[in-house]
Amino acid sequence: MNATHAIALDLLASPDPEELPKGLDSLNHALRGKLKRVGKMRAELLDEAREANDLREEIESLSNAALRVELERLRMTYRRVRGSVGSELRIRALATLREAGWRAWRLKAYDVQLAGVLGLDRGCLVEMATGEGKTIVAAMAAVLAGWSGKPCHVVTVNDYLAQRDAEQFQRIAEWTGLSVAAVTSTLSPLERRAAYQADVVYATSKELLADFLRDRIALGTASAADRLALRQLSGSDRAGRHVVQRGLGAAIVDEADSILIDEAVTPLIISREQPNEELRQACIEAYRLAEILDAKTDYRADPRHKQVDLTPRGERRLSELADALPPLWRGADRRRELVEQALQARSFFFREKQYIVQDGEVVIVDEFSGRLMPQRTWREGLHQAIEAREGVAVTSPSETIARMSFQRFFRLFPRLSGMSGTARESRGELWQIYRLPVVAIPTNRPVARTLEREKRFLDAEEKWEAIVEEIQMLHDSGRPILVGTRSIEASEALNDRLLEKGINARVLNARRHSEEALIISAAGKHSSITIATNMAGRGTDIRLEQGVAELGGLHVIATERHEAGRIDRQLFGRAGRQGDAGSARAFVSFEDELFARFLPIPAKFLIRLLAKTLPAVAPAMLGIAAEWAQKIAQRRAFRQRRQVLQSDQWLEDSLGFAGSQRT
Repeated sequence: MNATHAIALDLLASPDPEELPKGLDSLNHALRGKLKRVGKMRAELLDEAREANDLREEIESLSNAALRVELERLRMTYRRVRGSVGSELRIRALATLREAGWRAWRLKAYDVQLAGVLGLDRGCLVEMATGEGKTIVAAMAAVLAGWSGKPCHVVTVNDYLAQRDAEQFQRIAEWTGLSVAAVTSTLSPLERRAAYQADVVYATSKELLADFLRDRIALGTASAADRLALRQLSGSDRAGRHVVQRGLGAAIVDEADSILIDEAVTPLIISREQPNEELRQACIEAYRLAEILDAKTDYRADPRHKQVDLTPRGERRLSELADALPPLWRGADRRRELVEQALQARSFFFREKQYIVQDGEVVIVDEFSGRLMPQRTWREGLHQAIEAREGVAVTSPSETIARMSFQRFFRLFPRLSGMSGTARESRGELWQIYRLPVVAIPTNRPVARTLEREKRFLDAEEKWEAIVEEIQMLHDSGRPILVGTRSIEASEALNDRLLEKGINARVLNARRHSEEALIISAAGKHSSITIATNMAGRGTDIRLEQGVAELGGLHVIATERHEAGRIDRQLFGRAGRQGDAGSARAFVSFEDELFARFLPIPAKFLIRLLAKTLPAVAPAMLGIAAEWAQKIAQRRAFRQRRQVLQSDQWLEDSLGFAGSQRT
């Protein structure tokens, strides 16, 4: 059987994930997760790491040739036992890898980093603070997984990091007998196929899932392993020649909170353009009608759920306006759907926030990472409505060929683990959805970061003035400053305010993403000011320039709270890496999106009343309200992710090519 056949069979060997537990089973499942989290796992990992450290002198005494022989012996042993590794073998492998890492990278892993490697090898989600060396930890864990002979995928948040980390891994690959490659968006199908042959593959979640779905489509009706095997043995398999992946083995997910939680809301869809001139024109007409309707009397907009519903008066008015339109507009349900979609685009999707217009096209901006998402479109006519709004060429609606949620995809991996700087807040969900216990690894040095008191304002203008004032004060002292904003619009507006004061800053957002790593890596220099959207720059260390620590280190400013508290904590974690000095402060306004979308109306009324009658109490009330709104937002987001997973399960049962093993 040739390599193509083996790839296809391995691909189909991935079992369907277990269904999520329900009822009493769900309660039992949750309790098991809590027991794992409160158990002795962290202590065990640290103990094993110290045992590996005890072998340090023995391993360090080996010559390069002897070390290579020992690594090869370990590799062959790992491949022979196929993952059933005992504690003694694992500890020796870790100690040997540590020395190989020193000779490859000139970096000696700390005990806490070794504990992180062991946590990944045990199938945990390891929480490690920013700057604690997660890239090296992932690489060492990938070696252990790659030695098993099965594919190992290290999942990163963008193409740049995938390419950078694969190049860094190459140095230790030469010592450990493994091959490595990066799969990025620029690769052709043939290049992808070659890259997936490597023992360790670095790629983004989007590239991995898109290739997985395209492989399933290529296999078509031959999606049952026994049927495909017969075709291969008879030499009649053509579909397998187009398959690029060689199966799902182990996945190590970097920035796991972003990939497994934030990005899990939207499923990945493989689609093709379905020319439909009538529907395309209808989308344009729908937006024209949406501009005519009155927001007070014709429809109601729900900011929390980003939904729009026509009122009875609005439906009557729409019926009258549609009299002169083509037959497509005769059906009440169809015209309501078209116009409500256009109203949704008009009410909740804004340029420089959810999207930008680039080269005459609407390009989506990822809400959580602040990065552009080219070739991605919103579904069900929403994208066309936004195109009509912006006056660019309206594309034809697309037809879905295959779809899968990231939740379901990662549940397919026989071995799943991950890393994050902020996982504790989502530990319940990570266990419930992925069976990933969260283990917090202590920092190598004590954290010296100071979290300063949050500043709260009723008025947004007062908040921005206070932010500029704090930036100016710290800039004059020579301290570097990193400012986090939630949108492109906010980052550009803040930059304009600073320019008016004669202060220059570097802005990192979806419009200026090409120098992301360079901008972030320079954010620790004397007197530098960096404005970045959300989590832009994750994966790149901010190292302090000499003399900056004595001034107080990097100061991080959050210009508003995010819907998930862990994202705020992730931003604050940019300061004070590896025991450096640093500080962070959040600024909150009652006019921020978090309050507007998620705070109940009675609570808003109470805060405004208190602001007038007891102004001294208002700031404390704002703090309580912010935490309340975040909890509401997080519960709603979790329900959305559950719904996506359930919907995906239903579709998976209906569409055999999307992953079913049934004949």
